[in-house]
Amino acid sequence: METSDYYRCLPPGFKTQTFAVRCSSSSSDHPVSSDLVELPLFPLPLVLFPGAVLPLQIFEFRYRIMMHTLLQTDLRFGVIFSDGGSVSDVGCVGEIVKHERLVDDRFFLICKGQERFRVSRVLRSKPYLVAEVAWLEDRPPPRPSEGEDLEVLASEVENYMRDVIRISNRLNGKPEKEGTMDLRRNLFPTPFSFFVGSTFEGAPREQQALLELEDTGARLRRERDTLRNTLNYLTAASAVKDAFSPSNSS
Repeated sequence: METSDYYRCLPPGFKTQTFAVRCSSSSSDHPVSSDLVELPLFPLPLVLFPGAVLPLQIFEFRYRIMMHTLLQTDLRFGVIFSDGGSVSDVGCVGEIVKHERLVDDRFFLICKGQERFRVSRVLRSKPYLVAEVAWLEDRPPPRPSEGEDLEVLASEVENYMRDVIRISNRLNGKPEKEGTMDLRRNLFPTPFSFFVGSTFEGAPREQQALLELEDTGARLRRERDTLRNTLNYLTAASAVKDAFSPSNSS
């Protein structure tokens, strides 16, 4: 796994369906703003995190209509994970930072993840989904002193990431890079936890669970455990590969 492999693209053949949004029965249990915002939604079979970059090709008619509207307004829409015939009620705003309109009226977009949101109420479903949403933020720790543990957790997660990348590159025959990889990039624990979640490609359900967590510490601990399990698996695979390598055969 290379540190540059953090960009995702909509599968060329992906077609949207009629979706039902799973809204929570009560929003009082979640630390969201009381101000509701109207937001167009784009259900996709992937999860967008704050700070992540997402390239998209827009070719279905309803979403071409949406793009024409967005390019004349605030360039923001909600990316929300779809699974089968329904979508999750927590997503992430994608802001269009670059776009190209192609000759057949398709669009190529580069979006960047912004705020998370929770769907409060679907306003309409045609020609595309539009909902009222409330912004979603992580809760502060119950006691200020507990916030210090987040730095320790973030460092542990970074170390596991570094080891996973190193062994994965070795298994794939890639040369080991000199020096220490700076995966943290001076990010505070919360944005770093989103960055880590964005690297778990191929596991959208796990990514959605991480996106929905409202506690930075809980998110980092879950990521640490996932990376530790991955590291154990890769270490075992590396040992098997070494045992059966030609240099070890008699």
